[in-house]
Formats: sequence, C-alpha cells, structure tokens
Amino acid sequence: MKKRGVGIAAAQYPTGLAGGGDVSQAYVKVNPDGTADLFIGSVDIGQGSKTVLAQMAAEELGIPYEWVRVHNQGTDTSPICFGTFASRVTYATGNAVVEAAREARSILFEVAAPSLQATPEALDAADGKIFVRDDPGRSIGFRDVANMANIFMKKMIVGQGLFARDHSATDPDTGACDPFCTMAWAAQLVEVEVDTDTGQVEVLRMVSAFDVGGAINPMLVEGQIEGGAVMGMGAALMEDLYPHYPTPEGQPTNLNTYIIPTAVDIPKKMESVIVECPSTAGPYGAKGIGEMTANVPAPAIVSAIHDAVGVWIDEIPVTPERLLRALEKADS
Repeated sequence: MKKRGVGIAAAQYPTGLAGGGDVSQAYVKVNPDGTADLFIGSVDIGQGSKTVLAQMAAEELGIPYEWVRVHNQGTDTSPICFGTFASRVTYATGNAVVEAAREARSILFEVAAPSLQATPEALDAADGKIFVRDDPGRSIGFRDVANMANIFMKKMIVGQGLFARDHSATDPDTGACDPFCTMAWAAQLVEVEVDTDTGQVEVLRMVSAFDVGGAINPMLVEGQIEGGAVMGMGAALMEDLYPHYPTPEGQPTNLNTYIIPTAVDIPKKMESVIVECPSTAGPYGAKGIGEMTANVPAPAIVSAIHDAVGVWIDEIPVTPERLLRALEKADS
C-alpha cells in the first residue's frame, strides 16, 4: 500500500566563525584598458563565488562584469582567506572585495575630478563611465580615466580590502556573547509517498524558502537551494557512509558502492523561494546559505514519513529496511 504524507522543517544558520577573527582579504588592480583584476584567496568549490565576487567588484567600479578577471590560483599570489567553509565567502570575502574596489575607485575619482571640474566626492561611476552625481551629462569614459592614471599620471590603481569581524567577548557572569556575523533562516515543505510493502520512500515535492539576505545572483541562489535540497534528500534516504559503524565493515570505497541521488530521483515538483531580509553588515545585505540548504531536507522528510505511516525514524538514512522494521515494531 502506498501512503502520502507532508512534513515541514525550519532552521537557522550562522555565517562565518564564532568568536571573531575569520579573515578575508582582497585587492583590485585597474589596468590601462579599464579592465580590472580581482585577487582573492577564496576557493570556488562550485557555489559560484568567483561570479558573485566579480559582480561586486564590477558594481563598485561601475564597469561591466565582463571587464573583471578573478585570480585565486594559489597562496603564493593570493591574499589571505580563512577558507571556503561556514557559508562565509560571499559575506566575508564580499566585504573585502567591496572595500578594495571602493579604494581603487577613489583613486580614479581623484584622477577624473579635474577633467570634470568637480571634487572627487561629487563623482559616481556606472556603465563604464565616471560622472558628476548631480549632473550625469558631465562624464568621462572609465577606460580613458584608467589610461590617463596608469600611463600619463604614473599612478597604480590598486585598492585593498580586508574583512575580520571583531572578537566577541563572553560575559563572565551570564555567558552572553555575539558570536556570529549574521543569521539566516529557512523552511522547507516536503511531500512523500511511502510504500508500506517495500519500505521505499519517494519524494514527490519539495518547496524550499531561504532567507538569503540579499540575492547577489538570484540564479546562483536558486541553484544552491536546489542542489542542497537534493543533497539533503540523499543524506535522508540513501547515503550511508558507515553502515556498520563503528567498524569499517562494508564501508563504501567509491561511487559505485556509495549511493547518491541521480536525475531519476529528483522530485518532480521543486520550488525555490528566495526571501531577502538584508544583513546589516553583509555586502549588499548578503548572508551565507551554502550549507544550510542541505540541513532542512532530512527533518522535513522524516516528518513527512511520520505523517504518512505514523512512525518516527530517528536514524538516517531512512532505508527500506529501517522503515519496515519500524512499521513491524509499531504493529507488534
């Protein structure tokens, strides 16, 4: 017999390390042709950080995204980054990139100001131009200013940025502290179909809502939400790294024996809802959501299974064997 159930789970997730520190650095170099080189130490592991960090640099400089090249080839040439973990890169390195780009832009404004008969503070930049904020018709090409600075005025257009959250001391009497850069929130609804004869669980629908602060690149955010949803589904129903823990017996050694979801396992209905509740200190309000997307599927799926067949499973993955044993126990 096949029975359906619906489950809901909610989560909160911090960005960055607790207690302070958590350093990211960046520097931006503007070339004579107006292109910019962005140097970071953060590693893109598929989440799209090189894209969003380049977007931030381009936005601050007022140039097209395509004019920015990102460099993070190795620790010999890259500035410091504490690492790609704790969902911190967009937030921490993003703050460093914004600061570096603004410093480089300020040098360009100093160069452009005499030509525009304005003070550097009165200038702005967008669409490849530097212009007077209150009189946009008075403008000069970004490339012309970059060329003028590098070649004729012998200025290096280099900006530096650093993000390191101040240490949060603990109150010795109450234990109160402020350990996290910012906090993000999530909720997920899951609909499942449970076969009580075989113990198989099929996820039919997933609706995921995530507070991302500010969505720098909405398409990448949706990709992270969907990818995390499928990853969390795999952990909930399939992935069992140590099936005979604590002994290594039967431990998978490759992807032939370590089962993960494939295209045929993805729910037919998936919906990603982006909620923007800006962080007060994140770049463009951004928060980190990378890891949180994989946290909510398991409790939502387990809750949906309970709704369908009335048993709670307290160990994942919820394999057919575990589910059938739980059903047998409930009937006995």
